[in-house]
Amino acid sequence: MVGRNRRYVLRSLHLFVVGLCSFQLFAQTPVAPQPANATNPAQSSSAQSSLTQPPSSPSQHLLANSNVKLGVGDLIEIGVFGVPDLATKTRIGGSGDVYLPLIDYVHVADLTTDEAQAVIEKRLVDGGFVRDPHVSIFVDESASQAITLVGEVNRPGPYPAIGERRLFDLISAAGGLTDKAGRNVTIERRGDPGQGDHDQKIDLQLSSNLADDTKNNVDVYPGDTIIVSRAGIVYVVGDVNHPSGFMIEDNGISVLKALALAGGSTRTSALSKTKILRQTASGTQEIPINLKKVLYAKAPDVPMVKGDILFIPGSSAKAAAYRTADAAVSMSTALAVVAVH
Repeated sequence: MVGRNRRYVLRSLHLFVVGLCSFQLFAQTPVAPQPANATNPAQSSSAQSSLTQPPSSPSQHLLANSNVKLGVGDLIEIGVFGVPDLATKTRIGGSGDVYLPLIDYVHVADLTTDEAQAVIEKRLVDGGFVRDPHVSIFVDESASQAITLVGEVNRPGPYPAIGERRLFDLISAAGGLTDKAGRNVTIERRGDPGQGDHDQKIDLQLSSNLADDTKNNVDVYPGDTIIVSRAGIVYVVGDVNHPSGFMIEDNGISVLKALALAGGSTRTSALSKTKILRQTASGTQEIPINLKKVLYAKAPDVPMVKGDILFIPGSSAKAAAYRTADAAVSMSTALAVVAVH
């Protein structure tokens, strides 16, 4: 009986020692430090996860590459891997600085994202705040590096340069061309004086069908300004069937074609007294055209240019309002404009 009790006591003591050793081993296992403001492990885990990957998918950011410079007005997100308390979303001020926890103001304007990351990492190390920090910067909004569309598009303004962009992508994002758009497009590109680059101006002549115009679908870059021209307009006024203004894609049209677009002449048209009214630096120039001879192929057709007014006066009392050039210029401002494709 005594031996049985002794074995029972020894067995209980052995189990107690094993449990005690296991407890000590568990207590020595390193535990990741919790942020000072964490209220529960789930919140800490969420904050840690938000820094191990970008705040959102890179495709949702305006710019996240090392080839683009930061500028005044840009909205950026700054994260330090493993230190969620240092995550900051801020806009670059007019001085080119951003305020960051622990390290105060940092000048980042005119730096690339890689260069700015290196500056912040050095400040964190020099101040003894973070050992071997890994800083990431994403640009949510770029006031300095957007692509700007102006002219004859439905929604002109700045547009984000997400990834690689082409000209037709930006025109589509702007709602397409307006009814008054011409086919001339100019891309103004700023150079980097520090790299010895000069400003560039690229002139393009788009075709009528953009779907087949792959040659002019060029790459566009942050900072570019795209200018879509307005189509050339010529006016046909006076004693014709349908006085109108006509938009022309190639900014050129002949007198006979303009007359045909206006529905032709009337019985009272004074064709031999036709004039082209052209605005010049010295005022309105009157170019006489014997349209009757042109119609009978006894004189060559005459080309018109953007802004010309083809004035065909009337020969009857009924057409008295169409007899002076001044009246023709006044009428042209009130005419309906028709696109010619």
